[in-house]
Amino acid sequence: MSKNEVCVTGGSGFIGSWLVRLLLDRGYTVHATVQNLNDEKETKHLEALEGAETNLRLFQIDLLNYDSLLAAIHGSVGVFHVASPCIVDRVHDPQKQLLDPAIKGTVNVLKAAKESGVKRVVVTSSISAITPSPNWPSDVAKREDCWTDVEYCKQNELWYPLSKTMAEKMAWDFAKDTGLDVVVINPGTVMGPIIPPAVNASMLMLIRLLEGCTEEYKDFYMGPIHVRDVALAHILLYENPSAAGRHICVEAIRHFSDFAAKVAELYPEYKVPRFPKDTQPGLLRAEDGSKKLIDLGFQFTSLEKIIKDSMESLKSKGYIS
Repeated sequence: MSKNEVCVTGGSGFIGSWLVRLLLDRGYTVHATVQNLNDEKETKHLEALEGAETNLRLFQIDLLNYDSLLAAIHGSVGVFHVASPCIVDRVHDPQKQLLDPAIKGTVNVLKAAKESGVKRVVVTSSISAITPSPNWPSDVAKREDCWTDVEYCKQNELWYPLSKTMAEKMAWDFAKDTGLDVVVINPGTVMGPIIPPAVNASMLMLIRLLEGCTEEYKDFYMGPIHVRDVALAHILLYENPSAAGRHICVEAIRHFSDFAAKVAELYPEYKVPRFPKDTQPGLLRAEDGSKKLIDLGFQFTSLEKIIKDSMESLKSKGYIS
């Protein structure tokens, strides 16, 4: 077991690919998990990363198959649990599509980490485990002590926030019961340069906005974050012994209207809709929304650069013209 050997679940995804890339850049040996080793859309972009030939091993896993996770994690001293289904619409069977893989999958990963003698696990949660939280005081910025309202999610069939909230709560219960060192990151709307061949849900939101979609994302939005920042923050939380608890990871807490207005300002050639100024009633804006990460010395990419890097990537890959 090398002190530089780590496992990244969901290694082929938008966040996972960036995390694998930056870990390889730092000399880590990485076990990256994929759903299908025979699918080039999951493997080819990872195998093309610098350092992959010598320091990357790919493992095929199923989050509900404990043995497959144990095989992937074995030999690692650290785990980044990124894998979790991200389906905001078209949910036909929430238990099967979202809840079981997120909740049971997280427990399986943590059990395998514990059995393998892993020193620290960084769990990728989401701001969807912080909002929607309709009972939070509207004059107080949402911080790490704010939790998504589970009953509200059930009543409104908001299955993705429910899956992320329940999975994170389960992770904290497991850590408390077993003593496993767990630290959590709660990213906002993750955007920026795309490494995998497929576009993720957050970048699809930007495409829809450019096409004139007027959906306001009231229950899902707290602000954008550059994908490279998310990956770097994962590594910071893994490497910094003083990091503990949950960590909101957004450039700033903003309303969706703030984001849309900036996109319209930077790219007036697109028909970006105008939104009411307060698209998220009860969400207090905050420039230091990620205060815990800032206090650890983290510096965030600006909103303008997040948008520009995202647009350049979408154009280069042919998603927009």
